[in-house]
Amino acid sequence: MPSANIDKDMLDIYSDYLISSFSLTTATGLSSLLDNQLSHDKITRFLSAKTYNSKDLWKLVKPTIREIETADGCLIFDDTVEEKAYTDENDIIAWHFDHSKGRSVKGVNILSGIYHNDKATVPLSFEIVKKDQEFIDPKTGKKKRRSSINKNEYFRSIFKINLNNAVKFKYVLSDIWFSSKENMQFVIDRKKYFIFAVKKNRLVALSLKDKLKGNFKNLESLGLEKGQTLKCFIKGIDTEILVAKQVFTNQDGSKGILYLATNDTNLDFDQLTIIYQKRWKIEEYHKSIKSNAGLAKSPTKTVLTQSNHFFAAIYSFFKLEKLSQSTKLNHFALKSKLYIKALNSSFKELKKLRAQFAVCA
Repeated sequence: MPSANIDKDMLDIYSDYLISSFSLTTATGLSSLLDNQLSHDKITRFLSAKTYNSKDLWKLVKPTIREIETADGCLIFDDTVEEKAYTDENDIIAWHFDHSKGRSVKGVNILSGIYHNDKATVPLSFEIVKKDQEFIDPKTGKKKRRSSINKNEYFRSIFKINLNNAVKFKYVLSDIWFSSKENMQFVIDRKKYFIFAVKKNRLVALSLKDKLKGNFKNLESLGLEKGQTLKCFIKGIDTEILVAKQVFTNQDGSKGILYLATNDTNLDFDQLTIIYQKRWKIEEYHKSIKSNAGLAKSPTKTVLTQSNHFFAAIYSFFKLEKLSQSTKLNHFALKSKLYIKALNSSFKELKKLRAQFAVCA
């Protein structure tokens, strides 16, 4: 059960509000929705009472994880940037490079670790990237912000949290941005398997003899064919690694190439690619917390209240996921169902007002 330091009642009210809302979510708006039975001051106090973090999230999702976890489950890691162009800059609302847009945007950058198997997708832990150091850019002379902790350090921290929580899983999945040799070795040392996307210029040795002699080649030069796997040694990693080249067609009809690496050398190409496809679940998670849980729809102004709003959005995803499992509707279908019900209620209220106006006339 959640500990006393989580105001579960207020969290449930606020997260239900995020799921139900289709516009900005404010303390005043929630208070009005509840006919002022809950003051906006109480809602504001909830958002500023304490910092909710991964430990609090784990207390909330742990009972569900214990029900659904399986030995072949996956931990999936990735980060997302949500733009908040009109919010004042601070440690967490800062300029971040958004790979999906190919440019820097002002907003929040959240790194998440989610659990996925055939039963459900559950957020386990998260870190809001803090750009807590100011510096002068020597090229422009302008003041900028940077984080004292890099994303790979965040990755290892989140991974360790889930190990300490004894979550059952077999594979760790992530994209190119988290496939550093330090992260690979961190997973290997803890007796787990990773499947990471890696860059085409990653250096590998084709045998232990070549590795010891320092004879490395980049992946692209190996001429791997689609469907082929190859055992080799990635530079900086002692353990033998299995690599493969995945060829796919983009939406615009162009061909895409993705190199995959794993320390589970018993996998064949089909097994490797099928397991890695599960990484897409974190993209669905990101899309849902943005579209269905109001991630960026709060005008909160302080780091504390902003952080707690983001926490509530992640918890809202968890509630939607549980509801999805019960109803067999995906998150967007659930949100659409709520929208239709809201329209229906609004339509009825409008007819009632018109009838009253007609009587008065």
